[in-house]
Amino acid sequence: MARVRQSDGTATRRGSSSGPAAVLAVLLAATGCTPVSGATADGNIPSSRPAPENDLSKRIGALFVGDVDGQRACTASVVDSPHRNLLVTAAHCVYTSELGRIDNLVFAPGYRNGQAPYGTWTLDSITTDPHWTTDEDPEYDVAFVTVAPVGGKEIEDALGGNTIATNQGFDLPVSVTGYPNDHQDPITCSASTKKLTDTQERFDCYGYTNGTSGSPWLTSAGKVIGVIGGYQQGGDTDETSYSITFDDRVAKLYRKAIA
Repeated sequence: MARVRQSDGTATRRGSSSGPAAVLAVLLAATGCTPVSGATADGNIPSSRPAPENDLSKRIGALFVGDVDGQRACTASVVDSPHRNLLVTAAHCVYTSELGRIDNLVFAPGYRNGQAPYGTWTLDSITTDPHWTTDEDPEYDVAFVTVAPVGGKEIEDALGGNTIATNQGFDLPVSVTGYPNDHQDPITCSASTKKLTDTQERFDCYGYTNGTSGSPWLTSAGKVIGVIGGYQQGGDTDETSYSITFDDRVAKLYRKAIA
């Protein structure tokens, strides 16, 4: 569903010899989520639907290898920050033990029908916790990403940003919007979060396949309280997705990212 500045301030880079196809193969292998053909709701679990075009959805976009004509990898979204240049996604989308830091990624907010209406933004730096970069610990599968300005404008000035919220609890209604690799448009679904453990939570809705890792879990107030990732790197079926609980771990990582 899959520029790392670790939270101790060091940087890790992968070699540039791997091509886009190799990068995507590793990213897809790293994601626990695989397509499920013909899945339908069972009466208890809702199904995803096309995401509407609005101010919230335009802040969510697809991550591509190279450019929008390259391979699609994951989903990310713009979040509010003092420097107005920050995204949040899953750590496994931008760093793996096999490749290290995934270079040459670009973000296309509001991507639809093969078009990037708000341009493409080059990933600049990425902040992850050392627990992820050292061991790929699923308890730390989240990353904050800065993007370079376009035309002298920061991405949040162009699109706005959603607020990172931590320690919000469980059983919260959220909407989750993301980009399955086999769709040209984003999907969305609304349901309530459920506790898996004290540090992991789940969201049940059909349709979240490869490419949706990093999709933000948004409250009605536009607060991001999770991203698809964590346990099983987001889930190994299309109807159940996971996130680490946004708690003090994420608050600390966010502070490091904006420092």
